[in-house]
Amino acid sequence: MEERFMREAIAEARMAAEAGEIPIGAVIVKDGKIVGRGRNCAEEAKDPTCHAEMLAIKDACRNLGAWRLTGCDMYVTLEPCSMCAGAIVLARIDRLYIGTEDPKGGACVSLYNITADERLNHRVDQTVGILKDECSDMLKSFFRDLRKRPKKNPEDISK
Repeated sequence: MEERFMREAIAEARMAAEAGEIPIGAVIVKDGKIVGRGRNCAEEAKDPTCHAEMLAIKDACRNLGAWRLTGCDMYVTLEPCSMCAGAIVLARIDRLYIGTEDPKGGACVSLYNITADERLNHRVDQTVGILKDECSDMLKSFFRDLRKRPKKNPEDISK
């Protein structure tokens, strides 16, 4: 079951990569059904909050008609950042399944542990390493290819 839903998150991540975005995908599941989907689209949207987790939460809230996502699980290909970890706690998601850790920005295992902080009003159970190699390899490949591309002219960035 865990791998099945992580594969759905990986599919979202692949769509993000095809659009030139960092390949991170997320799905939210309730009662064995996907109720929310998201993939990174910060570049396209020109919005730093357009992370896969944030969009999956918004989608699930819209589909369920509630902002509390109790009874829901999230599957995400990369360990969430502090913004997303905070949103996961605020949304009251029950369980978080993480594909691979993020040693530079992870806020659930690596740098911080926001989702398990006892000072907060909600804690999220988490499992790390679901299809870890596949999730990690996708990100490594994306960044390796990105480094090979010619650098953009700073004047072109604002266009």
